[in-house]
Amino acid sequence: MQDPPLWQRLLGALAYLLPWSDAIPFGQALFGPLPWLRWLTLPALPVLQLQQTVPLGGLVLFLVLFLAVVRNPQVPYPIRFNVLQAILIDIVLVLLSLAFNILLGPLGGSFLVRTLQNTVFLGALLLVLFAVIQNLRGQTAEIPTVSEAVRMQLF
Repeated sequence: MQDPPLWQRLLGALAYLLPWSDAIPFGQALFGPLPWLRWLTLPALPVLQLQQTVPLGGLVLFLVLFLAVVRNPQVPYPIRFNVLQAILIDIVLVLLSLAFNILLGPLGGSFLVRTLQNTVFLGALLLVLFAVIQNLRGQTAEIPTVSEAVRMQLF
């Protein structure tokens, strides 16, 4: 099978800014002792600004990506695959954020909560880095369960 062209790889990698922008708040406790981690947030700043300045920006971005990219058969398959995979990862991160706010909110900034948040942040970082690197190499980022769900949606 032939590798996708460079422009498809770049657009596919760009899709992972969406879950990365929602993973950044989980890493707030790490930014103090490891200030170099703040540099990793720079690529997600445009997405964060869009989500904060436009009313319901996150929902609007989700709907635009889902309806205009994922459900559009004229968009090449690698881009549709990566955008939908990024959306599914983002949905998990949004649900985790809600769970942290509702269930673990009363615990405040306890050691347990900070540890769980750091774990989610580092896991999301590794997941996004893996997906972006695989994408730039022209290969599919095979994430167990997520990739299977994406394929079921696209076919």
